[in-house]
Amino acid sequence: MRALISVSDKTGIVEFAKELVSLGVEIISTGGTHKTLEDAGLPVIGISDVTGFPECLDGRVKTLHPNIHAGLLAIRANEEHMKQIKELNVDLIDIVVVNLYPFKQTILKDGVTREEAIENIDIGGPTMLRSAAKNYQDVSVVVDPADYQVVLDELKANKKVSLNTNFYLSSKVFEHTASYDALIANYMRKERGAEGYPEKLTLTFEKVQDMRYGENPHQSAAFYKEIGKTKGFLNTATQLHGKELSFNNINDTNGALELLKEYTEPTIVACKHANPCGVGSANDLLTAWTKAYNADPVSIFGGIVVANREMDAATATEINKIFIEIVVAPSYSVEALEILKAKKNIRLLELKDIEAKYAEGSYDLKKVGGGLLIQGVDNLLLPANEEVKVVTDRQPTEKEMNDMLFAWKVVKYAKSNGIAISKDETSIGVGPGQVNRIWACKQAIDHAAENLGADILKGAALASDAFFPFSDCVEEAHKAGITAIIQPGGSMRDQESIDACNKYGIAMVFTNMRHFKH
Repeated sequence: MRALISVSDKTGIVEFAKELVSLGVEIISTGGTHKTLEDAGLPVIGISDVTGFPECLDGRVKTLHPNIHAGLLAIRANEEHMKQIKELNVDLIDIVVVNLYPFKQTILKDGVTREEAIENIDIGGPTMLRSAAKNYQDVSVVVDPADYQVVLDELKANKKVSLNTNFYLSSKVFEHTASYDALIANYMRKERGAEGYPEKLTLTFEKVQDMRYGENPHQSAAFYKEIGKTKGFLNTATQLHGKELSFNNINDTNGALELLKEYTEPTIVACKHANPCGVGSANDLLTAWTKAYNADPVSIFGGIVVANREMDAATATEINKIFIEIVVAPSYSVEALEILKAKKNIRLLELKDIEAKYAEGSYDLKKVGGGLLIQGVDNLLLPANEEVKVVTDRQPTEKEMNDMLFAWKVVKYAKSNGIAISKDETSIGVGPGQVNRIWACKQAIDHAAENLGADILKGAALASDAFFPFSDCVEEAHKAGITAIIQPGGSMRDQESIDACNKYGIAMVFTNMRHFKH
């Protein structure tokens, strides 16, 4: 029995090879792996001794040879194959242990050059893997060190690896090489500055964890992370306390984080079911928390709280007075961490670079039956290099403009149809996900009046994620005492809403940009 071993990731390879040798397996190896095994005192056959040809071109050509691939691809049960193998004086190879040049690790390094990246594209490795995986009936092929023990156990018990196990190992090969090739293709696409969307889209992600269930207990689920230089998102967070995040936890927290990234001042965002229920900004985190909590003390219960400043003891003390599922912050003071950890069931996440936004060119993906919808992420708040347009007779005051922009950030992340009402750097009412805009408007107004009293709406600002199809939202806003409205504009009936605003002395601005979030 012969094994060919050539690995970039040398985790456990010496121990594995020792076990193979003890079972009577001959070892063939190449380059750095050969040296590692030889230095460990193991008998190793050099690849050139098998091919009769020296490694050349700085190691680019080592295993691309018929003596290797014929030994891998020959079907043992095929008499003609075995006759040819004998005539060609080729020795069979029964086990292949290969993992590939570290292309991913290379492109993730700072300052990597194109030449360095290209040089770390493996050629011989994938070729051997594919040959061995195709002939899984006769060859065991291992790409994952986690499978070393599986192979050893079966060799020790049965002197061979079972067909089922070989098929499992073969399938892992093609998962591995598909991901590897996708990384290369996507790197090259970015490197050449490709525009538009590719004709064939292949994405690669790495599994972080299996989950107990998905949105509902009868649905299975897993969390995968994007491969690349991502920062400021959940795949880079460190969990400091609490049990594993669930499917809904991750989805909802992501929604809260996306909204938080719109703010530079100290801000707390509270979310429930991926919709904002309370947002507060202030000069300090405790005041921001008080604003966010007071905006909706009912919905925040069991919700998610994210902060863009270090979590301090005073804020942590207030948070601990109610049940919160998750807290995310860029850091925690020692005292704050101790206070929050006093509750067993709270999850605490530390997320450095929490203010970082999606990289340019990032995709937003939506799976639909039979296909995939893909779009660029909504990184803009307002049109680039454009100011909002005042369309009413009355100009908004500076305070009204600040309140409108605050509400505009909130409504961007409320499900459509969405309405958000803000005052004094606080979200005081949110109407998300309604089938018509007037319902969303009434819900936001009722929400504010119920939680904070009807007087809170006087002088407040209202934001709509899309245009008003009718003037009914203006009418409701006026009844509530709202004095400023921000919306995209673009309706055939815009003038009706403008006229209504002029009638009631409401200042209204158009953004010329909508933020649907279906």
